[in-house]
Amino acid sequence: MAQTAAVETDLPTDEDFEALLEESYGTGEAMEGRVVKGTIIAIENDFALIDVGLKCEGRVPLREFGERGGPQPELKAGDEVEVFLERMENAMGEAVLSRDRARREEAWEKLEKAFEKNEWVNGHIFNRVKGGFTVDLSGAVAFLPGSQVDIRPVRDASHLMGVPLQFQILKMDRRRGNIVVSRRAVLEESRAEARNELVQNLKEGQVLEGVVKNITDYGAFVDLGGVDGLLHVTDIAWRRVNHPSEVLNIGQTVKVQVIRVNAETQRISLGMKQLEADPWEGVEAKYPLNTKFTGRVTNITDYGAFVELEPGVEGLVHVSEMSWTKKNIHPGKIVSTSQEVEVMVLEVDPVKRRISLGLKQCLDNPWESFADRYPQGTVIEGEVKNITEFGLFVGLEEGVDGMVHMSDIDWDSAPEDAIARFKKGDVVRAKVLDVDTNKERISLGIKQLESDPMASSGIRKGDVVTCTVTEVDARGITVSVGEDGLSGYIRKAELSRDRGEQRPERFQAGDKVDARVTAMDTKTRKITLSIKAREVAEEKEAVANYGSMDSGASLGDILGAALRRKEMEAAGDDEDADDSDDDETDEEEDEDAKS
Repeated sequence: MAQTAAVETDLPTDEDFEALLEESYGTGEAMEGRVVKGTIIAIENDFALIDVGLKCEGRVPLREFGERGGPQPELKAGDEVEVFLERMENAMGEAVLSRDRARREEAWEKLEKAFEKNEWVNGHIFNRVKGGFTVDLSGAVAFLPGSQVDIRPVRDASHLMGVPLQFQILKMDRRRGNIVVSRRAVLEESRAEARNELVQNLKEGQVLEGVVKNITDYGAFVDLGGVDGLLHVTDIAWRRVNHPSEVLNIGQTVKVQVIRVNAETQRISLGMKQLEADPWEGVEAKYPLNTKFTGRVTNITDYGAFVELEPGVEGLVHVSEMSWTKKNIHPGKIVSTSQEVEVMVLEVDPVKRRISLGLKQCLDNPWESFADRYPQGTVIEGEVKNITEFGLFVGLEEGVDGMVHMSDIDWDSAPEDAIARFKKGDVVRAKVLDVDTNKERISLGIKQLESDPMASSGIRKGDVVTCTVTEVDARGITVSVGEDGLSGYIRKAELSRDRGEQRPERFQAGDKVDARVTAMDTKTRKITLSIKAREVAEEKEAVANYGSMDSGASLGDILGAALRRKEMEAAGDDEDADDSDDDETDEEEDEDAKS
């Protein structure tokens, strides 16, 4: 009985079991919200069954053991792993475990230390989001702005997805779970030293191999092994390259030559065409002046079209050299891109690398052919194409136009009145006055179809003519001269020798006056007359024939005798030649009467 009592004494009591149970629960409660170690006891349907030392196991998806966007690790029973214990038991009696949170907690501790020490961290880009990308930093998710992906803007970052990269932490907030990182800062820092060394060793003319890293509208950036150089679009090839993508691709390996190196700004200019022979060497011998060649239109502008004569050699056909007759028209309406055209070399400047070409010179010059067929003085017909304030444009053959200046429309009408008689579409006859093939001008005249009434009137300077007054103004009178009705003018001072009679108002329209022609201007179509000059001339003639006033004769006596003589001469002209004897007798009687 004593022994039995002793055994019973060594067994735990109910109080001991209760204490052990409370200790076990207390330990589990202390583990919640922490990272704990566990052992994988089985792999079931994409889940790992993990024992963390509690009365029940937990399940963790296998995908949580791999990095986002990276390969999945191989797990097996017996492997030890770290997991985050969220709850000791759920509704199904299982522990709630998370490998993601364990990795995140572990990562945050490491990232905070790296952020304090300004150290780089490892990770990989696994997704694109608005404004940038998301990065997995060994379990912690960070944001990578688009401007921080590379030193220069990257249009396509697919080659960086899922690739192990290094990043610089710019800022982090554990309470909000925000981390912002930069790959650009890492590249700038890591390349700074290598770039300085590489730039110092580069020399102009050096030939290197590089990889096209980025393409822009103005060129391509080539990675020379730690430093980028710019390959400008004009240095890619001797021929015209509209966009670098026509020749280059991202990731393409190219051979380039160093053109310029600026050690201070660390800018490197590269060229590809410099590795090939310059097609402009000996260009003057290859393309002599006034020689015709066939080329391809590569570019069209407002001022002309560029024609490629050979790869790397282009010439400009100015808009003024594209057509003989089509003026003020866009070059795109005459030629089109990629069109094969025949051109003539007009000028070659090897220094400025310019060749002037002509398109119209390969065609017949319609101005020269017109001059051959229609020499000066030829009468032609044409349609009035345009009317301007200075004349008429008449459409002729082969698309050429001639101009009738307003002064060549009518002999006597005012130019404005002459132009007003025509309208577009009228068919007119005109005479060719002049053809200037150099200036591409044809001068026509309509009034030249008739003789000049002023020249054919027979009136000459110094003639005394009978005029009809047509208009009176304060400065003089306008008169109609001759049978053709030529317009003339007598100024106020020329209306009479007597100053008292120099009054325009004493004349009326329709009055007949005799005046002397003092000037005839065929260009201005003006006839200047003078009554005063006629009177002076008559007085001089009378004095010369009948003596001077100093001999005792008055001016009235002299003029009266002169008038009587004129009257008798006029009467004598009406008699026949057979009465000549009577005339002599009459003249003798007249002489007696005078004496």
